[in-house]
Amino acid sequence: MRPLFIPVLACVMALPLCSQAADRPKAEALVKEGLAFMKAHGKEAFLGEIQKGSGKFHVKPGGTLYLAAYDLEGNVLAHGADAALKGLNRLNVKDPDGVQYIKLQIAAGQQKTGGWVNFKRLNPETRKMEAKTSYCLAENGVVVFCGVYQ
Repeated sequence: MRPLFIPVLACVMALPLCSQAADRPKAEALVKEGLAFMKAHGKEAFLGEIQKGSGKFHVKPGGTLYLAAYDLEGNVLAHGADAALKGLNRLNVKDPDGVQYIKLQIAAGQQKTGGWVNFKRLNPETRKMEAKTSYCLAENGVVVFCGVYQ
């Protein structure tokens, strides 16, 4: 029984890492789904679905994926995990390493195919500062982000 303990423990500890890596395609797909929703239903309906607790793009209980939408000046239009951020300008927010990740997200989002931005954030699940990557894509002056912890 003892020889199995370490390999089993290693597999169990690696599960969250596999899950997080698998979430990258889900994050990108959620951003694209959100922008398609905005095209079909309009900007205000889309932002409402991000902002409201029961909305399609708001974080779900036990989930980690949600959308955030900013304008090109760094103003929060809607945030799927923290509704209180709506209306704040976060353009110059920095992570612990001094990375102005909102600026980078806005720039990456304006690329033709969008882009990924790496930064550090407090993970609400572990309560530790962790590396995070965010897929960003913009349309009609709205930059949409979805991130996963690495």
